[in-house]
Amino acid sequence: MQTINRLTFCAFGMHAADQIAIVTVPLVAALVFKAGPETIGFLVACQAMAHLLGSIPFGLIVDRVAAHRVAVAATLISLIGFSGIALSVRADSLVGFTVAVMFSGFGIVLFVLVGLSILPLITSRDRLANANARLELPRALTTFAVPLGVGLGFDAGIAEIIFVIATLAAATAFAGTLGLQRFPAPERLSDNVLKQIVEGGHFVLRQDLLRPIALCAVFWNFGFAALLVIMVPWLLDEVRIDPGAFGIGLSAFGAATIVGSALSARFADRVSPNRVLLFGPGSSALAVIALFLVPAESPVWMIGVCWFFIGFGPSMWLIAQNSIRQLVTPGAMLGRVNAVIQTAIYGVRPLGALAGGMIAGASSPTIALAFTVLIFGLSFAAALFSRLRAVRTYSDLGPATRPVKATV
Repeated sequence: MQTINRLTFCAFGMHAADQIAIVTVPLVAALVFKAGPETIGFLVACQAMAHLLGSIPFGLIVDRVAAHRVAVAATLISLIGFSGIALSVRADSLVGFTVAVMFSGFGIVLFVLVGLSILPLITSRDRLANANARLELPRALTTFAVPLGVGLGFDAGIAEIIFVIATLAAATAFAGTLGLQRFPAPERLSDNVLKQIVEGGHFVLRQDLLRPIALCAVFWNFGFAALLVIMVPWLLDEVRIDPGAFGIGLSAFGAATIVGSALSARFADRVSPNRVLLFGPGSSALAVIALFLVPAESPVWMIGVCWFFIGFGPSMWLIAQNSIRQLVTPGAMLGRVNAVIQTAIYGVRPLGALAGGMIAGASSPTIALAFTVLIFGLSFAAALFSRLRAVRTYSDLGPATRPVKATV
């Protein structure tokens, strides 16, 4: 099996397990543990905390350790974490549930980082955007399928079973990584860990494409995490429809990422990157405004349409910015730079989750939703008023990225 095929196979298992956690943690908190908005916000924050705590040290590991070894470790971490979640639900332990949710998140963080570092090793520069789209497709497909299944059939009685399924998905990914081809270990870096971290952060801050990408990601993901926390209370208290619409909405979000990823895989080398980099945050900002305007007792399809457009543009944006950072970053520091960007993309989610829960609890879910409208607007502004508007082709970005031969 080719490396890209095996990596994609493993990504299916990892993202399936991760999506189960993303969709069901708020539902399990509300229906099994009887948690309020503040507690739900705390749990979602713990789930996202893995990105905040793990991205930077994991980036150092990716720059120091052979990629195939890192991939095996990543899937094993997730396997242990999801096993712990299933056991915690069975034992009715909220503390155990919280710890296991955070631990499982470390696995997906490490897997995404190592995947982004493997692609430039096995892919020519002119095909890198297409390869990124291909590796993103498993996330898109699971983002659609998992919420749909949860939305159609979730109740408190299947909470334990659904996390057993997540454990099996992580186990499948672990088995797949055992067969990855072997890559040479990176050249040894300086033992000054702090210096290495600063180098990665400094490169992102002074690079005039990576800096606005990071800023756009910070705002978007802050708002998205707040939105995840707000949705269930908002559907129950304000829109007054079944909370299963949350799963339907996220399923529409997943369908949008499938469409966006598929279009990117087919046309990434034909569409100007600047159009994608502006369309992504701009279209999602408009979609959140539309969600805010949804009236009470609306049909579920209206929620689904809004979530579709929240996901469609950003799925293409993610692929475009992955390609840009791989092209403009020196190979020796790609793990650290990816880690800094991943921290920007996902590390702010705990803060967004906490903010969404606190605002909804102190005022109302509608006020909290209005807050997310503002945050998504700031994300679009970060892209609009930057040099991202001028990126017309990938071929103009940095030196060529040449594949290197992996050892067998």
